[in-house]
Amino acid sequence: MRVVFMGTAEFASKTLQALVSAGYDVMYAVSQPDKSKNRGKKILETPVKQKAVELGIAVLQPENIKGNVEFFDILKECNPDMIVVAAYGRILTEDILNLPKYGCVNVHASLLPRHRGAAPIQWAIYSGDKVTGVTIMQMAKGMDTGDMLSKVETEIGNKTSEELFEELGEAGAKLLIKTMEDIEKGKVIPEKQDEALATMAPMISKDDGRIDWGKSSCQIERMIRAFYPWPGTYTFMGDKQMKILEAKVDTPKGDEVETSAEHKDAVPGRIVSADKEGMKVETGDGILSVDMIQMPGKKKMKVQDYLRGNKIEIFTVLG
Repeated sequence: MRVVFMGTAEFASKTLQALVSAGYDVMYAVSQPDKSKNRGKKILETPVKQKAVELGIAVLQPENIKGNVEFFDILKECNPDMIVVAAYGRILTEDILNLPKYGCVNVHASLLPRHRGAAPIQWAIYSGDKVTGVTIMQMAKGMDTGDMLSKVETEIGNKTSEELFEELGEAGAKLLIKTMEDIEKGKVIPEKQDEALATMAPMISKDDGRIDWGKSSCQIERMIRAFYPWPGTYTFMGDKQMKILEAKVDTPKGDEVETSAEHKDAVPGRIVSADKEGMKVETGDGILSVDMIQMPGKKKMKVQDYLRGNKIEIFTVLG
């Protein structure tokens, strides 16, 4: 089967490797353009480009797809049987969707129709989902609205986004190969998505990482795992930004903030202790125990290690 692969992120590079290992004829790897760092002094190649070069696959990096006649002509000349998409970050045009014999197939890191969009892994954790997974989807017009071809799921537990990206990248790559084999054999039965169950997982920005201490302890703890390693979660201690990397809930009451009698005089964000047990901070419904932090210009460290050479004033209010 002739395949054109489209992907950008590290999650997608695992899928590209799986296609090659399974013996598919990957004619091109299409990725977003490389980005510059430090005002253009260093160019960062996308993970998919790096993997494609390693595998000896030609790379295309169009600035845009819509109205790009030259890019479409290249795809048309390839005459691919299938276009496989994973974490590419661009919406395909209708003429591209209709080009391959078997259409365009997407490896999406959620259990559709839940968490359509750019950041499904992060929002699954943040939303408090018990399970997540990968859906192989027949692509159509719209944001992740196509028919579902296969699924695999996993428990979220206390995993971070970083851990789930690794796990789902491997699981999605394996599921894709099995699904492609079944497509060729005519064994796949497409399933329509239930629009009533659809939720969105929009792109995340740096600003999304700032902690609102008025939220419940459970919500903040999930946020820390969801946004690790990027954009990270942070707060301010005075004028210094404090990144919070690990924490646990001292008073698990769920998502709804219900202030108990003993918590009525609490101030969300107020530090009530900082010692070898960590830094305890009041939230909208109780206490969050912060274990790992990172201050400006310093490496990440346990709170107890930070306190050996630094001071955290009790009753300081983080914000």
